[in-house]
Amino acid sequence: MKRLLIAATMFVVLRPAPIAAQPAAIEVHEATVVELRAALTSGRATSAQLVDAYLARITAYEHAGPAINALIRINPNARAEARARDAERAAGRARGALHGIPVIIKDNYDTGDMPTSGGSIALATSQPARDAFVVRKLREAGAIILAKSNLHELAAGITSISSFGGQTRNPYDPARCAGGSSGGTGAAIAASFAAVGWGSDTCGSIRIPSAFGSLFGLRPTQGMISRSGIIPLSHTQDIGGPMARTVSDLAIALDVSTGVDSNDSATFVMRDKPAPSFEAALEKSALRGARIGVFRPYFADTDAEIADSVRATIEAMRVQGAVIVDVPMAGFDTLIANTGAIPTETKFDLINYLAGVPNAPVRSMREILDRGLYDRQLEARFRSVDTASSADSDWHRKVLARQALLRARMQFVMDSLSLDALAYPTMRQRPVYVGETQLGTTCALSAQSGLPAISMPAGFLGDGLPVGIELMGRAFTDVRLVSIAYAFEQSGARRHAPATTPALVRGVAPAPTVIAVQTGSARANAAVRLSYDAPRNVIDWSVTVSGVGANEVQAVVLRRKDSASPTSAANPTRVVLRMSGPNTRTASGSMPVTGADRWMRIAEDNGRQAAST
Repeated sequence: MKRLLIAATMFVVLRPAPIAAQPAAIEVHEATVVELRAALTSGRATSAQLVDAYLARITAYEHAGPAINALIRINPNARAEARARDAERAAGRARGALHGIPVIIKDNYDTGDMPTSGGSIALATSQPARDAFVVRKLREAGAIILAKSNLHELAAGITSISSFGGQTRNPYDPARCAGGSSGGTGAAIAASFAAVGWGSDTCGSIRIPSAFGSLFGLRPTQGMISRSGIIPLSHTQDIGGPMARTVSDLAIALDVSTGVDSNDSATFVMRDKPAPSFEAALEKSALRGARIGVFRPYFADTDAEIADSVRATIEAMRVQGAVIVDVPMAGFDTLIANTGAIPTETKFDLINYLAGVPNAPVRSMREILDRGLYDRQLEARFRSVDTASSADSDWHRKVLARQALLRARMQFVMDSLSLDALAYPTMRQRPVYVGETQLGTTCALSAQSGLPAISMPAGFLGDGLPVGIELMGRAFTDVRLVSIAYAFEQSGARRHAPATTPALVRGVAPAPTVIAVQTGSARANAAVRLSYDAPRNVIDWSVTVSGVGANEVQAVVLRRKDSASPTSAANPTRVVLRMSGPNTRTASGSMPVTGADRWMRIAEDNGRQAAST
């Protein structure tokens, strides 16, 4: 007897249910600081409403849905602080540029009203005596600390796994990492848990999450932003900074963050310099005549699709008026070798920090190791840094000398070619799946030279993952880098929101979209039910075959056309899912939605013809 193969070929576009208005007067999904400020100033929204709207998103997506797991703790006083900011605004006493705006900070920034853990279970109850310098500046500007975000434990890695915070996941693909060490902040801002957030960067910890989250993030010139009150990894390389979805928001955050701090001697370099003004310097024409060097050493061993995306971005800058210069730089690997200060500084910097915390639960890395208070993935790293013998060893002095040489050489290269910036991929490899080792970082050049670098979105790969391009400039050209990024941003959107964290519907995650299809012939039919759950990033499906016996069924498969023209001869269908096999009339299961399918749905939503199964 002939056995039947039923192929369910469906030409449908999946999209979330229609979005209804949120309880707040303004939609916070993808909202910018600029938009939030305007809403607060006009009275269309209150700070209390903003806090509630963001907390609703956190409830929907932090541990439910895609389970991003970006945050360690919510500020229990956030609502009360919001009401206080609303009262101040009503009385005409707005504090500053972030008055009433909820923000997120990495949980290695000291907060006098909440513990600061660094992601370590050893420091779960560690309560600093006062706010970090940057946190104090944020409060003075009127910001509300909504939550403290997860990080790679003690900032010692780039996949954001910690014994206290667990594993942070990438909103663009929750099976993958969000970067690190400031991965919690990056994922939170990408998922619209706030409009802007702060991380710290010792070797890529702001820029990598920015690249993996389609964000803008600046590692400032060393000394531009205070390190005091940030749990240290390396005092030579540590620096704080913001991440945002737009350059304007980044500029506002930077203006609030900078300043001379009497408790951080590195900031004394700013005493004789005019205070930077990032927001005021934003210029749409900043790329005209800008000289951008294509830094060839960081295009080696790069994922081909990432390299192509970054090259296309550089070409887009040329179209906007930039002059593109090739920079091959022979001998770079030798120049940058042995310039990392982390291995020689972490042990002693942590001891010094903990000595200043009242009743600190531990006092050293050795105590953390002896008590087993760390994630197992960090053991080798922690044991290695604990072997450092002296805070002032010959090797440490050699590292600092080599850093000075690296900085001088890179500035000479930029000076000799009259470059505004060097351009290269922020990361040469895609975000890894959770549990894997992340390779492909280019973080050392900026971190170990002390020169400023900004990561900005360079589009998306075929699997829907974001790509970042990094621009590094001379010392204290931070404002110029941000202005160039702003000009580039004006050329067209290269970012879209993650599909897994859409706008809420009446304060909750949108319900799955259900599609029912009947397919087959007059003799045999298959009833297929598809349920697309965007936050979970899956299609749940079921199939029932009728009209024939089970012994006549060969298979039921789902096929897809990648074009909106189902009759096109040049567009063959493809099997994307085998629903059932021989002798099976009923079956059900779940299928992860690939990045390519998510991209096609988003493209259709933007008005272009596309199809997705």
